[in-house]
Amino acid sequence: MRFDLKSKDATLDLVLTLNRQFPDRSVELRRFCNNAKNGVSMDLLRTKEWHTRKQENFYRNRCRDFALWLNLTEAELHHVLLCKCFGSEEVQTKMGPRVRPLERSRTASKARFGELIDTLMAMSKEMGYRISPLPPELEA
Repeated sequence: MRFDLKSKDATLDLVLTLNRQFPDRSVELRRFCNNAKNGVSMDLLRTKEWHTRKQENFYRNRCRDFALWLNLTEAELHHVLLCKCFGSEEVQTKMGPRVRPLERSRTASKARFGELIDTLMAMSKEMGYRISPLPPELEA
């Protein structure tokens, strides 16, 4: 949901409300308000449950080991897995066409990152490489 506040009064009301809620950021808010000559825009988003550090560690360790087995770098395998799991698009650049994933892992929710782990495990199984199973606390 997006809100555009064009008037100085509306902007000031919003900043005062935010200032009451987050007093430790009052200097930053005041500076922001002073620099908002044409008003402000505010995006209201639902809170997202981000993937966990345990998920990240599990994925990175298994990805690194599998990449070594494939004679790839971890970054190369990670790119392949992102494209396979989240989809990809081909972009024309001055250096020729490049394939880019539609979503990055750093912005993935806990559930989406779980899908990335599942993709890693499925791909390794298809190729005959055994990855240790997910610990119970990482299973969704």
